[in-house]
Amino acid sequence: MDVRRRSAMEQPTKGAGGRPVKMKVKMDHHHHQNDAAKASDALPLPMYLTNAVFFTLFFSVVYFLLTRWREKIRTSTPLHMVNLSEIVAILAFVASFIYLLGFFGIDFVQSLILRPSQDVWAAEDDEEDIILKEDARKVPCGQALDCSIPKIAPIAPLKPALKPALKVFDKEVVSETSPPTAEDEEIINAVVAGTIPSYSLETKLGDCKRAASIRREALQRVTGKSLEGLPLEGFDYESILGQCCEMPVGYVTIPVGIAGPVMLDGREFSIPMATTEGCLVASTNRGCKAINLSGGAASVLLKDGMTRAPVVRFNSAKRAAELKFFMEDPENADTIATLFNKSSRFGRLQSVKCAVAGKNLYMRFCCSTGDAMGMNMVSKGVQNVLDFLQSDFPDMDVIGISGNYCSDKKPAAVNWIEGRGKSVVCEAVIKGDIVTKVLKTKVAALVELNMLKNLTGSAIAGALGGFNAHASNIVSAVYLATGQDPAQNIESSHCITMMEAINDGKDLHVSVTMPSIEVGTVGGGTQLASQSACLNLLGVKGANREAPGANARQLASVVAASVLAGELSLMSAIAAGQLVRSHMKYNRSSKDVSTMVSA
Repeated sequence: MDVRRRSAMEQPTKGAGGRPVKMKVKMDHHHHQNDAAKASDALPLPMYLTNAVFFTLFFSVVYFLLTRWREKIRTSTPLHMVNLSEIVAILAFVASFIYLLGFFGIDFVQSLILRPSQDVWAAEDDEEDIILKEDARKVPCGQALDCSIPKIAPIAPLKPALKPALKVFDKEVVSETSPPTAEDEEIINAVVAGTIPSYSLETKLGDCKRAASIRREALQRVTGKSLEGLPLEGFDYESILGQCCEMPVGYVTIPVGIAGPVMLDGREFSIPMATTEGCLVASTNRGCKAINLSGGAASVLLKDGMTRAPVVRFNSAKRAAELKFFMEDPENADTIATLFNKSSRFGRLQSVKCAVAGKNLYMRFCCSTGDAMGMNMVSKGVQNVLDFLQSDFPDMDVIGISGNYCSDKKPAAVNWIEGRGKSVVCEAVIKGDIVTKVLKTKVAALVELNMLKNLTGSAIAGALGGFNAHASNIVSAVYLATGQDPAQNIESSHCITMMEAINDGKDLHVSVTMPSIEVGTVGGGTQLASQSACLNLLGVKGANREAPGANARQLASVVAASVLAGELSLMSAIAAGQLVRSHMKYNRSSKDVSTMVSA
């Protein structure tokens, strides 16, 4: 590494308030010897030419070997049978790989596995120097974002931020946060000055909790706004690294209430609901009571399959139609399924439906995904199929792995009609006396209201999957409590609520049909401690080893039963004229909002 470049890194950088920040730099002893011989001097070619040769050689032989491997698979030739050219390619691959490994260095490999110690703040290589110079922003921002922010004058540390936030528990004063140490203060100033990117704190420190604390303090100093009400302590930041949230500065607390239990398919389930809307849990609980007193609810799983729909383009509509016919030909189904299923033990292709728009083709793959919600699983399978199709359709241009024909996190008729995730119907018969005593209304009033509100009113509004009173309310609350993707509440809340008078008008048959409930019990937010506890309460935590997918299917049925209870109670409140009164009682804050101002 060039010593002249290194010397530039030893210059002090200025932090907040113009105060110089001393950066610790560890350097090998041979870096101090300008005249020391370099290992590259022994090469017959200049360094840049040698690198170019080996890089070209490495990627060329990789491409050659992959091409030969694919050809052998297609012709059913054993992979261990190699000819002279393949032997030479393998030797060239090994040689170039060894050179590249030495070029990057063992320290580079170890940095991917081992985290640096907390006192290592040396500039790690010349490339990072360039990045820091090009990205010397005045605010901490995401690595992938273009944060064009004008220069601002350094802001002195906020006094409230440096004082411990105190809370009293059983007459003992407990400090939630403590003032930053001298070392942390130095890092905070570097983050504020932009010499240390905020997104790199976890990697450099090796301590996710400490990284969040430093990032939080730097954010307060840059914005001049306090985050005093946002909790920092009491959360496992290691559990979200690289999978749930980037650049954390704390966490939001949402109260969790319990509705039920509700009797569903002969079993009782206590339903966890994370919400800030007063009356929601109480209303759902009343619906659960009415269902239980009437003998419980029953559910049916109609379909279980996650979808992904890539979009590809050809030079003509004719070629797009040819691929459509190829994908929908039953004779090709086994080949496509075999390629798709290689991506996972649980992902099993069920169907492929194609739609042509001009010279563009949309292929909607549907597959089972076990106990996972399955978006990543189906995407990997789709990629396998696209790679295979590229050889038979070389003029195919893959525009995107998702072409919105899936359709994910958007209201779409294809999900309402074809379904996505779990398609569930849940029903119950509510006895007439329960309607009167518990729900405080009449069967005929509920049937009429459902017809005019959920069906006719929604049709007039041009609703897409919204033929219900408030399914989204319950779905969102259960999703937040159990670690599901909150954005998938959009299609998961597709629901049609039906009510019909039976037994000569004495009793009420009520049902909810939900064609696209997207849930999982493994992966994503389900692994977090709070969400995992709520899944455990329902008896569906983690993967079901005896029957893969059973836990996710059971969770979908619980979601549908919760919606059934919520629909029943809200519709009864509207029919009885109790909606406004109940919300005034349970959904009104007693705080004086006029005194609440930004700090």
